[in-house]
Amino acid sequence: MSDVLTPNPWHTLRRHTPARIGLGRAGISQPTSAHLAFQLAHAQARDAVHRELDHEALAAALNEAGLETLDLHSAAEDRATYLQRPDLGRRLDERSTAVLSARDVETQPDLALVVADGLSALAVERHALPFIEALRPLLGDDWRWAPVAIARQARVAIGDPIGQALSAKLVVVLIGERPGLSSPDSMGVYVTWAPRPGRVDAERNCISNVRPEGLSPDAAAARLAWLLNEARVRQVTGVALKDESASTRARVAVD
Repeated sequence: MSDVLTPNPWHTLRRHTPARIGLGRAGISQPTSAHLAFQLAHAQARDAVHRELDHEALAAALNEAGLETLDLHSAAEDRATYLQRPDLGRRLDERSTAVLSARDVETQPDLALVVADGLSALAVERHALPFIEALRPLLGDDWRWAPVAIARQARVAIGDPIGQALSAKLVVVLIGERPGLSSPDSMGVYVTWAPRPGRVDAERNCISNVRPEGLSPDAAAARLAWLLNEARVRQVTGVALKDESASTRARVAVD
């Protein structure tokens, strides 16, 4: 029976990556264990896409951390509509628009933070709060924050009308990324200067794969803090703002 399963000579490389390499074979097929692991990963990815955000628990955790929150919703009324109509996920529904319009903005905030479910509510449930807690001390007291908006059935561009309504200089959207077969809980971070409807992706900076197995929340927060500080000085984001945070940290270490 030991000759039935043929190990792959690349098997030792698997300790360095979650990618499906070095699986071996049984005859002309995958081993049963590898096939079952693939089926499990596929099911986890599907579950992540269809999972509803527990916004009440997330809001409670953010409130406990001392952050005011806003409960917002896109124009996609349910998950099925959201998945079939990406355009509706980029716009606010009437109630949310009214909530934001009723707010009295006394001082222009520097930063509006949006936590959006995206294609993996699991990602923001797990990583949004650790990420925000890592970011706050890096920015310091000279940054004025708007209330944290929790947006359901949301796409990245929903940050534009939210940021505009809150009169924020910058909007940062934390959003669940499309699940992969080894990462059902990956969070993305999108930064936009002077948010308003009509902004395009080229006007945003993106930090991807935020999770302990990818880019840790602490490392991602450090990168975002650099981008935010540079964006506020230069008054641009996107292709006009190259992420040079790694080279900056290297120069500091050498000095």
